[in-house]
Amino acid sequence: MTNTARTLNLNVGINTTGYLANAWKYRSGSRHDINDPDYYRRLTELAHKGRFDAVFFSDHPALMTDPASRPFHTIDPLILCTALSAQVPDIGFVVTMSSTYNSPFNFARRVQSLDIISGGRLIVNVVSSFNPNVAANFGSEPLPPRSERYAKASEFLDVAKKLWASWDPAREGDVSESRFWNAASARTIDHQGAYFSIRGPLNVPKGPQGHPVIAQAGASEGGIELAARHGEIIYCNILSPGAGRAFGAKVRDRAAAIGRDPSGIRIVPGLVVILGESREEALRKHELYSGTGSENGLLARFAKEHGIDPDRFDPDAVLDAERFVPDPNRLQAVGMGLGLSDLLTFEKLTARQAVRRSEGHHRLLLGTPEQVADEIIDLWADGTVDGYTLQPPRAPDDIEEFVEKVIPILQDRGVYRRQYEGKTVRDRYGLPYPTDPLEGEAGAIRGGPARTGS
Repeated sequence: MTNTARTLNLNVGINTTGYLANAWKYRSGSRHDINDPDYYRRLTELAHKGRFDAVFFSDHPALMTDPASRPFHTIDPLILCTALSAQVPDIGFVVTMSSTYNSPFNFARRVQSLDIISGGRLIVNVVSSFNPNVAANFGSEPLPPRSERYAKASEFLDVAKKLWASWDPAREGDVSESRFWNAASARTIDHQGAYFSIRGPLNVPKGPQGHPVIAQAGASEGGIELAARHGEIIYCNILSPGAGRAFGAKVRDRAAAIGRDPSGIRIVPGLVVILGESREEALRKHELYSGTGSENGLLARFAKEHGIDPDRFDPDAVLDAERFVPDPNRLQAVGMGLGLSDLLTFEKLTARQAVRRSEGHHRLLLGTPEQVADEIIDLWADGTVDGYTLQPPRAPDDIEEFVEKVIPILQDRGVYRRQYEGKTVRDRYGLPYPTDPLEGEAGAIRGGPARTGS
């Protein structure tokens, strides 16, 4: 089942105190919230009130220990979302998991289990870990090079897809009364690859979505390749219409070149929204929540982040896009860092203008609820994006404000749902159900009868 009517898709990030590191000082609630399952339940219920498609949990299995900031990831998102799915109906869950530090079988088993438990509400965001501190938490081996991490991630998902399809009760057909089941419904995958050798089958049956929806984040060359091969929901950094159209075309063209139908890809970039009774009020909030304190503070941060000599920095000079292309060999994520250079490729901006276009590597919208709704709709209406992943500076405050003030405008404009529709999150995104990657391959489960077909 797929939906034919196009509607705006919205996810919301609900990690700990909110998206911006310095905004915790201005949120309601206690610092102990970040380890309280009831806190995440309240945020999920708030997102449900706003009819969000899913709550998005990023993850980074290393503790950030800067005492002036806050830990951004605490409770394992897969375990947390298993509990939340039993408490909050309808809404989907985006769970981030590393392909670098997981085994395909354990990964496939755990996420397929949650997709079944939740009734088809799981999106799994597969990432390639890039932090040496994460590598140090999983043993003494150094972090693999970027090219190896992405190649491993692609094979990791190839294996997972085979495992997710390896036991399908629908293949049983008629079962005699003397037998509990027809073992032909399960097949070995017998995968032999560069990184994994796995027999299978999975001991969890095919789920209500075929398999969980696969999300992927990354705009580097390796990230584009992974997104084109496997990504269904692409979380990315899009700051302008021109940059968004170029990114979408790159992913979809690559998908088509490798034989995949690009209509099964949704572009859902990050979005930071700061509301005010006026744009001026929103500007002041931006300066406060960013921790810079003023426009001059924003400009000073910009110069420092990009290695610009403050004595030679002219905030009103037009910026050169080439100057801001990130080093492709840097340790940090390359894709998110491409947002500024991509923006400057399509728009001639000064630093004074650029600091109001992006925050936390995502598109920044500042203004009244009506102004923000206009800007949310613009890139969606022309097909540049399929939706957004809202990253609220403060939680719960900015989620609550968005739900109360912006969601009704989007609903009144006819671009956003008033009630949940569809049985699964795959239905809600209008995504196709996956075909069987094992179809045509040999092998019923060893020791069982031959497979007679689907």
